[in-house]
Amino acid sequence: MTPEQQNDTRTVEQLIADQPPGRSLDQRFYVDPEIYELELERIINRNWILAGHQSEIPQPGDYKVFKVGRESAIIVRAQDGTINAFANVCRHRGSLVCLEAQGNTRKFTCPYHGWVYDTDGKLVGARDMPEDFDWGAHGLHRLSCELIHGLILICLSQDAPSVENCRKELAEPMALFDFENLKVAACKEYPIPANWKLSIENYQECYHCATAHPDYARMHTLMLDRKKRERVQDHMLEKLEACGLRDIYIDRIDTAARPGEIGYGYSRTALFDGYKTGSRDGSPVAPLLGELKDYDGGASDFSFGAFSFLLAYSDHVVAYVFTPVDMDNSRCDIYWLVRGDAVEGKDYNVDELTWLWDVTTEADKTIIVNNSKGVHSRFYRPGPFSGMERAEKTYVEWLMQELQRPV
Repeated sequence: MTPEQQNDTRTVEQLIADQPPGRSLDQRFYVDPEIYELELERIINRNWILAGHQSEIPQPGDYKVFKVGRESAIIVRAQDGTINAFANVCRHRGSLVCLEAQGNTRKFTCPYHGWVYDTDGKLVGARDMPEDFDWGAHGLHRLSCELIHGLILICLSQDAPSVENCRKELAEPMALFDFENLKVAACKEYPIPANWKLSIENYQECYHCATAHPDYARMHTLMLDRKKRERVQDHMLEKLEACGLRDIYIDRIDTAARPGEIGYGYSRTALFDGYKTGSRDGSPVAPLLGELKDYDGGASDFSFGAFSFLLAYSDHVVAYVFTPVDMDNSRCDIYWLVRGDAVEGKDYNVDELTWLWDVTTEADKTIIVNNSKGVHSRFYRPGPFSGMERAEKTYVEWLMQELQRPV
């Protein structure tokens, strides 16, 4: 810790109260272990996070392991076709049960002492236990798991925020792209040696896009300020309905979320003229999604809670998931989704499909790491947000709100 940090004797409550409005976070929010423990308790373990798409586990017994902070979850399709999520922790002595990242099985066997669980989490095998052993009380811990139009969301708390209004209000825009019948064409993990908040804060704003992302900036109008962006929306809006889309705007994100509910949102923004989708040259990279008839020259933003963000072009969807690993490390998982009936090598090329957001994320990773190095300096002080950082400002306000929530 820097001398300044060592001399800062404020409590966390005082630190939150002292957070200046309209400015970035105080240094201690990124480097103080006590604050990270509070975040685990009040934010990370209590909010929904996107863990994938149902197409990844299509058959009974298909599973994947998903990690959040200190926790590991098994997401599995049971024999009756439902999708379950369980803590990847044996009820005997606490070993990880599932060591493979994905696969198919009828039973999960703990590699330590051989306890066996079925795909409903029920304990079905344990050697040499006493006669009064309660088998029913020793199944895997069930986690909150919801399927929202094909997307798998999990929460590590049994008292998870409600997703019912999210499911209802996003039904129409998600149906436009036929989310339920998409499939994951590619998935990549990006480890980021920086605090998780820096990763998400970077995603929240495009103030940096013109400087750091030339490939993104030449096609996406989000790099413009709001007034300039509104002027280029008209051409897209004129084509919207003829292409099979509708002008929908939903804002239930972060501090705008109803109490006790997940935050969520939807909007569509024009690309620059000549670009049909997010690709190397703006040309299509996959078949049109759902019942779309043509390219309107736009891209839709979806948000699900604090960690998960999606960008829906007319021919593919890019899902961004930011996951805390520990206080000094985070992870970004990106899923590229296409029509479920699209054929690799015929209808899409993975390298072309993933090119834009792979190069953009690699650049973001460098930006975030450099940001982290500066935030750790004894010369760091919270700076003022620009007009193009409104979403980040809202996000910081939401973080302060969540850190003050009662246990």
